[in-house]
Amino acid sequence: MVKHNESNKAMSTETIAASLEQQNISLQPVVQNDSLPGEKYWNRVMVVLLVLFALTLLSTFIFSYYSFEEIGTGIGYAYDAVDTNFLIMILAGFMAQLVDGALGMGYGLTSASILLSTGASVPAISGSIHTAEVFASGASGYSHYKFGNVNKKLFKALVIPGVIGAVAGAVLLSVYGDIYANWLRPLLACYTIFLGVKIIIIALRKQQQKKNFKHHAALAGAGGFLDSVGGGGWGPIVTTTLISTGRSPKYVIGSVSLTEFFVTLASALSFFMMMGVSHWKVIIALIFGSVLAAPIAARLSGKLPRKTAMILLGVLVIIWSGKILIGLL
Repeated sequence: MVKHNESNKAMSTETIAASLEQQNISLQPVVQNDSLPGEKYWNRVMVVLLVLFALTLLSTFIFSYYSFEEIGTGIGYAYDAVDTNFLIMILAGFMAQLVDGALGMGYGLTSASILLSTGASVPAISGSIHTAEVFASGASGYSHYKFGNVNKKLFKALVIPGVIGAVAGAVLLSVYGDIYANWLRPLLACYTIFLGVKIIIIALRKQQQKKNFKHHAALAGAGGFLDSVGGGGWGPIVTTTLISTGRSPKYVIGSVSLTEFFVTLASALSFFMMMGVSHWKVIIALIFGSVLAAPIAARLSGKLPRKTAMILLGVLVIIWSGKILIGLL
């Protein structure tokens, strides 16, 4: 009798399952998306910061240089400003976006290497790069956070020292950049060559066993400072160093990318406060070039072997920066 009842229950269950299947109703348990604690709060913070930054950039540019009567004159002036250097600046944004799409880093390094050949001042180069990079880093950081690629402990260890270093570098470069421009440009070329060599070494190095790394604050502070002074280097310095200690690349890239948004924003705002938007032409060219390359960069993402792409980036940066350095010396 018991066996008969169990048999009836089994048949009844199978009948219900078949009926639900015909109605396209799944019996599998619903898996809820385990979002990170406080995700909604940080999402709002990033959106608000991006909107405020965009409004600050737009209002400062408009009200500092043009009245409503001068808009027509301003458009004509912008048209006249399109020269060979402006096209090179657009190329810098285009190439930087392609590299960033293929590797997830290298925007600042690539654009800084190319912009050096335009004769723009080092403070203008760094300020423009960080302004153009704010929106890209914000989108990248948000994506990593949403997909759970962020180690909260690592993020907290990096963000405050990184912001402090970025602000210090931006202020120092704004005050002394033009005064010591004659030796600062060759120094920046040497710095980009160093980063190019570092990227190649990291690409050729085998995966190491995990080490107990404790100097996160010093690493982030130095990375933020050099990123502001050199126009790039946060990813090549911080990301590659942490990955070389044996940490999971997924969480390192996610945490460093989210931190980069706050570091880049702090640097860009510092340059605005110290310099205004006198380098607006470089900013527009970088953004325009980045927008043109964005669809291609999206297709490149994950397509090229990471090792090959890193070696190519390192070689190109060394050649370009070496050429500039020879020309300066």
